[in-house]
Amino acid sequence: MKCELISVGTEILLGDILNTNARFLSKELAALGISLMYQTTVGDNEGRLKSALDTAFTRADTVILTGGLGPTPDDLTKEVCAAYFGKRLFMREDILEEIRAYFSAKGLPMPESNSKQALVPEDSTVLPNKNGTAPGFIMESGDKKIIILPGPPREMEPMFRECVVPYLKKFSCSVIKSHTVRTFGIGESAMSERVSDLLESENPTVAPYAKDGEALLRITAKAESEEEADRLISPLLEDIRARLGCYIYGIDAQSIEEATVSLMKEKGVTAAFAESCTAGLCAKRITDISGASQVFHCGIVSYSNEIKSKLLGVSSEDLAHFGAVSDIVAAQMALGVKNISGADYGVAVTGMAGPTSDDPEKEVGLIYIAVTDGESLYLKEFHGRKNGSCRDYNRFVSASNAINQLRLTVINSPELRSEGNIKEFINSYPRN
Repeated sequence: MKCELISVGTEILLGDILNTNARFLSKELAALGISLMYQTTVGDNEGRLKSALDTAFTRADTVILTGGLGPTPDDLTKEVCAAYFGKRLFMREDILEEIRAYFSAKGLPMPESNSKQALVPEDSTVLPNKNGTAPGFIMESGDKKIIILPGPPREMEPMFRECVVPYLKKFSCSVIKSHTVRTFGIGESAMSERVSDLLESENPTVAPYAKDGEALLRITAKAESEEEADRLISPLLEDIRARLGCYIYGIDAQSIEEATVSLMKEKGVTAAFAESCTAGLCAKRITDISGASQVFHCGIVSYSNEIKSKLLGVSSEDLAHFGAVSDIVAAQMALGVKNISGADYGVAVTGMAGPTSDDPEKEVGLIYIAVTDGESLYLKEFHGRKNGSCRDYNRFVSASNAINQLRLTVINSPELRSEGNIKEFINSYPRN
């Protein structure tokens, strides 16, 4: 089976809403082993929707459409699809009663326009909507199939899983399964070089991807069952683990913060953050994860030099001489927040997020991160973007690097370089 998705809605084309339906359906179809060939977005226009169907059926035998099943005149998906297959529409009184009952349960009268949603294409399979008023439909004509689903994800997703998946399984004799290897601290090109020979593999396939500050590898296998797909993927996954080592923070993990919180729970350790340029973003991302209270002690947004000095104990002389964006200040911030909180690790981040620099001798994007357990000090300097729209990116990537530096410290990664004892580093820092 070859499939194509058509997302219907002018609001999608205008960017008023994010098309999450296409992402959901793409993943679901892959899990069913169904080849998704193309995705198309079309506005609420009869002629353009018909043209999209014409094109889709030149390259697929099944077309799934989302949206355009509402009660307003510009909701045309059902009408256009019925006409495309030469099917008439007729009123289903039982569906009309269900729609009335839906409104009644909410204590509202049913607008007359909603009766349109009870019109059903002849010879179609009706897909009940337990979360809204618009049913979906499956229509067949020869070897061509049209599946129509409502646009709201809270209605579309359960309808697809409960009604469409069992239907599509009849046409699929295989599954497509993927695992994503997520890395941090190594660029996409460097990562790809380490696994370059594996990128030629045909089944499973290995493909590199880049995200903000991260690099990913997606391993995908097609097989008769999930168990067989896993059997194909397993040796390749172990090979990649060996080649990339501590750069890998998770397999199918959602984020670096999720992986770090999970690791800290496993190790039974805690951390506290002192943040300057990230202004609490590290703490926010950590505490977004359920159960973070087990590992997170506190976060201090020490944006001003006065707070760095009074609250964290950073030397005012060092701030004046070296500036807030310096390794010596980052080290003192990390030690200060560890001492205040009593956490196992203190983490600090300070830098020039942009778009301009407060110090003519330091460029936009210069970031320092420090992690300490009260004895050892682990410093990281990196350089973000310098262009005028860099601020949000630099803050996000700075937070990601700080969280990853904590992760590497907790696992005692060989990728880390220790600066030795933190108090000795601070006391012996060259101040001439």
